[in-house]
Amino acid sequence: MPSLDPAIAEVRRAVRASLAPHAGAAVIVALSGGADSLALTAATIFEARRLGIAVTAAVVDHGLQVGSDAVAQRAAAQAREQGADARVLTVRVDPQHPDGPEAAARDARYAALRQCAQEVGADAVLLGHTLDDQAETVLLGLARGSGAASLQGMPPLLKDADGMLWLRPLLGVRRTTTRACCAASALQIWDDPQNTETRFARVRVRETVLPVLEAELGPGIAAALARTAEQLREDAEAFDEMIHETIEDIVEHAEAGISVSVAALAANPAALRNRIIRLVVDSEFGVGLTRVQTLEVARLATDWSGQGPIDLPGCTARREGGRIVFAAR
Repeated sequence: MPSLDPAIAEVRRAVRASLAPHAGAAVIVALSGGADSLALTAATIFEARRLGIAVTAAVVDHGLQVGSDAVAQRAAAQAREQGADARVLTVRVDPQHPDGPEAAARDARYAALRQCAQEVGADAVLLGHTLDDQAETVLLGLARGSGAASLQGMPPLLKDADGMLWLRPLLGVRRTTTRACCAASALQIWDDPQNTETRFARVRVRETVLPVLEAELGPGIAAALARTAEQLREDAEAFDEMIHETIEDIVEHAEAGISVSVAALAANPAALRNRIIRLVVDSEFGVGLTRVQTLEVARLATDWSGQGPIDLPGCTARREGGRIVFAAR
């Protein structure tokens, strides 16, 4: 028998590890027609047979480019040829999205994938992000000054508020490997023209920033950035466990919101104090605070001189005696 192409073997190994806990279940694979998602789909279909997993390839047509419907149908056809069910999901992208067109397309795509997963009773949705995507995400987070949370990059496994699992099996696989996998599997790759449009920050990082870093600092930068993200996620998980233990003792429900002990906040190190504030607001009101907003709330505990309520996204924070009260607006 001919030996298995190394690129196919690498992608299959990565997918096998992610699929193992889902034996006998159903999964969705997000398929765009690009090399990463095609390689992921092919490997998922292959590995799922041994595990008794039903695979549905979900192709989201955003309708943002001429001929996008034909691209979606070709991608779905390739999934069907390999033995999977496939669906084309047509979505409407909000042109007035406050965070711009990329965020609008992402929100529409994830909503469609979640709905498709619910319809077929899938346990998880598999996404084709690679090590290169992870490196780009870390660099973008670093450039934005978003703190350690953004430098953690994309998690390999995420359970959302609805209980849906989002899996990224290829975060340890290079983009060159997924292209080689597709070539060895005779899969027809669609290259999204938007992936070369330099008006997008991620494209500039991919096409210019990372190559310059590789040239000036030596090879291996992308892998190093991905390792950094993994290490920071490990640190964050330990930190979050500490925070949850602390919160149980210092948080109380308040009218239309929640309150936190001033003394407990002030007694904690700044890093822990700021994380507690962000976690309380996010868990209670579903919004994220910027660093500036977080520090202003912290001052209610550490540097209070009678300042009034602080307006935050979706809520307010004010000091009442020995507690900081977060209330819905």
